[in-house]
Amino acid sequence: MEIDILSLFPDYFRGPFDVSILKRAKEKGLIHVNFIDIRDFAEGKHRKVDDRPYGGGPGMVMMPGPCVRAIRDRKRENSHVVYMSPQGKTLSAKKCTELSTHSHLIILCGHYEGIDQRIIESEVDEEISIGDYVLTNGCLPAIVLVDAMVRFIPGVLGHEEAATKDSFQDGVFEAPQYTRPEEFEGMAVPEVLLGGNHRAIKEWQEEQGLNKTRLVRPELTGADHATGASHR
Repeated sequence: MEIDILSLFPDYFRGPFDVSILKRAKEKGLIHVNFIDIRDFAEGKHRKVDDRPYGGGPGMVMMPGPCVRAIRDRKRENSHVVYMSPQGKTLSAKKCTELSTHSHLIILCGHYEGIDQRIIESEVDEEISIGDYVLTNGCLPAIVLVDAMVRFIPGVLGHEEAATKDSFQDGVFEAPQYTRPEEFEGMAVPEVLLGGNHRAIKEWQEEQGLNKTRLVRPELTGADHATGASHR
């Protein structure tokens, strides 16, 4: 997969993509990530990319010209353009799986008060949000999207089933995880995990995952909010 990330601060991405799983995915040739500076597509001596919003209001808005030219410079027939926006649909495991099937992603990062609506209408395939809050720019959401999405590209994770067994894949949380030692500061690993009965282990894991989901995120299971379940 080729990923083009368009922003005003390409250096923002240097660290996260040079360590751990993302680094290995690049080294294996499973993903190719390019960082595009939108200012390179601005016109004039000062390479202006933003201006005051029509109708008034605080802050600045990214102008359509530089953004559209940057997108079209990278766009191909099979490209899928995503704009990171708090007004987009919330990123989910299902969406990450879907995005991982594209051969070319163009991710546009907003800055300031956002981007001119005409960019969205003419060039963007979908808007995606990482949560109901506003950040100073779209760079961090772009990193989150790529990190969450590449896990579903075959070969990126060491174990092919790892991504499909995580929380949210079946609509509920993953079960608690344990490793050595069997006892730590008086807390023991649940006996069922030590017995080798795979059916019993699977049933225990499903029950534990469902119970945690009901407790923390009851809306995912349709549980009644009046049960006293708390929210995180």
